[in-house]
Amino acid sequence: MWRFLTYMDNSGLYVGLDIGTTSIKVIVAEKVKGQLNVIGVGNEPSNGLSRGVIVDIDQAAEAIRSAVSQAQEKASIEIKDVIVSVPANILRIEDCNGLVTLDDQSREITAEDVRNVAVSALGTSLPQEREVIDIQPEEFIVDGFDDIKDPRGMVGVRLEMRGKLITGSKGIMHNLKKAVEKAGLNIISTVLTPLAEGHEILNDGEQDFGTIIIDLGGGQTTASVIHDHQLKYATTDPEGGEYITKDISIVLNTSMENAEKIKRDYGYADSLQASADNQFPVDIVGQAEPTYIDERYLAEIIEARLSQIFDRIKSRLDQVQALELPGGIVLTGGVAALPGIAELAADQFNTNVRVYIPDQMGLRHPSFTAGLSLVSYFSDISDVEMIVRSAVGATSTKVPKLTDPQDAQVPVSSKSDKPKRKTQKKKRGEGIKNFFSDFFD
Repeated sequence: MWRFLTYMDNSGLYVGLDIGTTSIKVIVAEKVKGQLNVIGVGNEPSNGLSRGVIVDIDQAAEAIRSAVSQAQEKASIEIKDVIVSVPANILRIEDCNGLVTLDDQSREITAEDVRNVAVSALGTSLPQEREVIDIQPEEFIVDGFDDIKDPRGMVGVRLEMRGKLITGSKGIMHNLKKAVEKAGLNIISTVLTPLAEGHEILNDGEQDFGTIIIDLGGGQTTASVIHDHQLKYATTDPEGGEYITKDISIVLNTSMENAEKIKRDYGYADSLQASADNQFPVDIVGQAEPTYIDERYLAEIIEARLSQIFDRIKSRLDQVQALELPGGIVLTGGVAALPGIAELAADQFNTNVRVYIPDQMGLRHPSFTAGLSLVSYFSDISDVEMIVRSAVGATSTKVPKLTDPQDAQVPVSSKSDKPKRKTQKKKRGEGIKNFFSDFFD
């Protein structure tokens, strides 16, 4: 029997729609007694997207419909309402502050007062090309008393809110919403992918003291900084797993389809872990018989591209001192499934690194992290956060002057003596340089 899913359904059903460059994933989860259980999954190759952005609404809508259809069949529900991911490459982050004076000193602060102070935090004029995506409350202040998480029920004259305002490209957000709506779905909420992943991936201490999440996707790589349980910084690199596949295809002179299969079946991120003795066949374009290639050779191709991506990400993280945060780095996304990825990243970023893989049945691959994070985050969002987020719909014309998220200041914890890089790093780097001295621009 099919159940009809709506936002107000007391069954506690949530549907996350993760629209990625290489694949679209739909996660249906049910929350029972505080436990989130996945009951349906859809996974469809993406069409109409480039670097996380929809460039063809019709193609994207068709791919979304197909992924939703798969999830509906497995979960035995009819999906109409979805929580949609918003990629980090369109975000800008800015501090915001709100203030309201309460007209009656004797009454308690209400949800409407909280919403009003959030609306007041949407400050000055917003550039025409941008719109508010989310507002994150960091603290409320009642009559000068700060660090209040939920002021409802308190009595005061002056209510303030400090938080983070996040905006995105109006055109990109329009195309995203249009594609979802054209697929016959209703968006009940848009959720920032890095914020949702921080909630799902990191423990309380890691969110508090500061940790970097690097999502190695197919079309791009995203690095985000979670500190004080807030998204403080996000940056994207326009290269991901697709570029690794292209490199393999070009160097080995094989088709993209073969290159992708070779990467998944035999690939290592760290060439020091791959064996030069283990060989596998590769179908070469223009040749009747396959050529045998060893795993070490393939790993050097993969490592070269990953090293370039990590170098660029590291440079941006260094600018905001994020690598000084004690939580280190957590890797996820489809490329994070490559063996040796944690060792390569730890060597290159010079900090502790771990790989996150979802533990839900049927989702035990890092490519499902974003989709699972959507439903996990939204199912746990607090009442006061929902009230504050509702202010975004009240006005989209009053927000502070914005700066690029790369200019955001990230509070850091200091580390004294940094450990020296491994001697292996020098050997690895030299091998890559010699192997690809003329390959990359």
